[in-house]
Amino acid sequence: MALASVLRAGEPRTPHPESFFPLLKAPRDPAGPPAGLAAAAAPFLAFSGEGGERLPLPGPGLRLLHGTTTLAFKFPEGVAVAVDSRATAGSYIASQTVRKVLEINGGLLGTMAGGAADCAFWQRLLARQCRVYQLRNKEPISVAAASKLLANMVYQYKGMGLSMGTMICGWDKRGPGLYYVDSEGTRVPGGAFAVGSGAPYAYGVLDRGLATGPPTPDAAVALARRAIFQAAHRDAYSGGRVTVYLVGPRGWRHVSTHNVAELQERYGGGEEGED
Repeated sequence: MALASVLRAGEPRTPHPESFFPLLKAPRDPAGPPAGLAAAAAPFLAFSGEGGERLPLPGPGLRLLHGTTTLAFKFPEGVAVAVDSRATAGSYIASQTVRKVLEINGGLLGTMAGGAADCAFWQRLLARQCRVYQLRNKEPISVAAASKLLANMVYQYKGMGLSMGTMICGWDKRGPGLYYVDSEGTRVPGGAFAVGSGAPYAYGVLDRGLATGPPTPDAAVALARRAIFQAAHRDAYSGGRVTVYLVGPRGWRHVSTHNVAELQERYGGGEEGED
């Protein structure tokens, strides 16, 4: 309790003159975002309870534009993971040095695509839950269980504005594991995924490289690096640096980080080059 709020017993309260609080008459901004930052209402409609008419959902209708390129694919010796490092806010490049690979534990990696805050928060929460699982069961959590845990957590917030498209990559008793999980609670296992605005370009390089057969670890690193470079070369929302990780029986390891400009000189703007 503040000292100013303590009154002596029996002391009458005298109202302060109106001029004692001059700030109360100062003009104030209306509630909500500034008019310059508020976008048009989102086109999503919802049925009302009476008559079946369709009404717009409440809220400012802010449009969140995201751009990135992340990929991962399995091969006999493990999982190759590659990401760019550019963060964008619409057409504005916010950062060129974002770490889009999050180390969940010694054998699990997660990638970031969508809202950076959402991806970082939920994957760090997943890391904590994986640690609790390991302490309780005396063994590391499997890739399938970790991805299912993340999908269950974000599904509770479906439709509430989360933006996350991540890949959970790791190695467990079953060998290499790769799952795609998004903010709608979708969970899909697969052999190769590319997520983000540059995914179509990355898929083109991956399909060509994987068509000749399972790659060796060195070939997998070169293929992942080249796929991210080609996506950054064609997609304005991807760029910065290309970072490659490998996940194997002994856990994950960081392989390399190259600036896109360096890879441009190496690959010669799309021609075949030495890796």
